[in-house]
Amino acid sequence: MNVALGAAVLIGAVDTSRVRWIHHLLYIGTCFITGTAILAAAADPRGRRAGAALAPTILPLAVIPFAGTTGRRHPLVALAAAPFYVAALLRVRR
Repeated sequence: MNVALGAAVLIGAVDTSRVRWIHHLLYIGTCFITGTAILAAAADPRGRRAGAALAPTILPLAVIPFAGTTGRRHPLVALAAAPFYVAALLRVRR
């Protein structure tokens, strides 16, 4: 959801200048859900591979607030987490 909102803002389809807190709230939710998923996967022996695939998302999520909001750096750092989400999803489905 946060990626969709960020992409919509990037291409100019949505203006969040008056409600920036929505994007921030979604970011906090993304961090919370990702951390919870990593901890839950670590607690379950069947989910450890998925948790290990998801764990590298911590780095891009930690860097995003310092990447600035203008220019290409912010979306590129945010998208750097995407392959790890996909890898974890694929490992869970197996």
